[in-house]
Amino acid sequence: MKKHLIMGLPLVLLAGGAQAQSSVTLYGVLDLGIDYANNVVSANNGQAVAGSGGRLVQMQSGVPLGSRWGLKGTEDLGAGLSAVFRLESGFDAANGQAGGGLAFSRNAYVGIQSVRYGALTFGRQWDANVDLLEPFTLNGQYGGWYFAHPNDMDNLDNGFSVPNAIKYVSPAIAGVTFEGHYSPGGHAGAFSTDSTWSVAIAYAGGAFGAGVGYLHVDDPVTAVAGYASGGGFTNAIYGDALARARSQSVLAAGASYTLGSLKVSAAFSDTAFRSSIGGGDMTFQNYEISGTYSFTSALLMGAGFTYTIGHAHASDTTPKYQQVNLIAQYALSKRTSVYAMGAFQNASGAAPVAQIAGFNPSGTSRQVAARLGMTHQF
Repeated sequence: MKKHLIMGLPLVLLAGGAQAQSSVTLYGVLDLGIDYANNVVSANNGQAVAGSGGRLVQMQSGVPLGSRWGLKGTEDLGAGLSAVFRLESGFDAANGQAGGGLAFSRNAYVGIQSVRYGALTFGRQWDANVDLLEPFTLNGQYGGWYFAHPNDMDNLDNGFSVPNAIKYVSPAIAGVTFEGHYSPGGHAGAFSTDSTWSVAIAYAGGAFGAGVGYLHVDDPVTAVAGYASGGGFTNAIYGDALARARSQSVLAAGASYTLGSLKVSAAFSDTAFRSSIGGGDMTFQNYEISGTYSFTSALLMGAGFTYTIGHAHASDTTPKYQQVNLIAQYALSKRTSVYAMGAFQNASGAAPVAQIAGFNPSGTSRQVAARLGMTHQF
């Protein structure tokens, strides 16, 4: 579901005088693959169907990179200022359906960008953690959805974008970039209802990079399109906590170091679902270590391990999850790649079943998923 690594094709380049230029770019990604999972239950109205677990073989769209198409553009306003816009829609490449039932489910914004002062944009956008902290995860670099922390509880696989966002992105100063956003809920007499905000700061200099950020969402079930249980999907990891949450907050940090062809990354997140019901809070901490190695300019392999520990305050219980992720990717060209990936998750402690992001839960404490796929960018 990544928004990174986009290659574009300019469609229009208009010159309006010595001081004014405009450009519009069409771009997109198509990702399709065949999945196998060893144990996946069915769901009805958001509830797992007892005894329904079985092997799953399916065609799935948009796993390492979310299938999407988009338009982005700039207009030179002079004096170092530009008007900018982006319209980006996710879709299911297997059947052609639009993502999330929205015309532009990923991004739809317009704003002003200054070479000296940064960019101020308005509309549906990614939060600051997605932009600056997600790149320190393996799913943010390679692997995507299935490599996310359990059911993307911290949104570090950009499972949702935020509507109505007012967002500022600073220019890089000595390798440091700052971002922040605020999204008003739009409810008269209830200022915080459905509102979101985030702040993050990151450093990139030579071989080393690091960052820290914070995201807060009020009324997450209605404010953003997260992983709530419903229909044919059940979130066995935090679905109940999300359903009763009055807020969701995520503190995230990460770092990476590159040594030749090897890149090592580490990420941490603390996610809290605060309930309006006394004692209904639930918290999770994710600890991830990962590495990628480029054997040639075309062949890359990556591996990662995530340890997740939760705390359900009402029952004073501690669910735990351990997940191993592996991927091998071969570039056939600058725009086309083939890959093989796999994930294994083990649930322990108070966690009754495993659930790799992107699948319904297992009927047991373990779940394995594998995928062969192809990605084309234009």
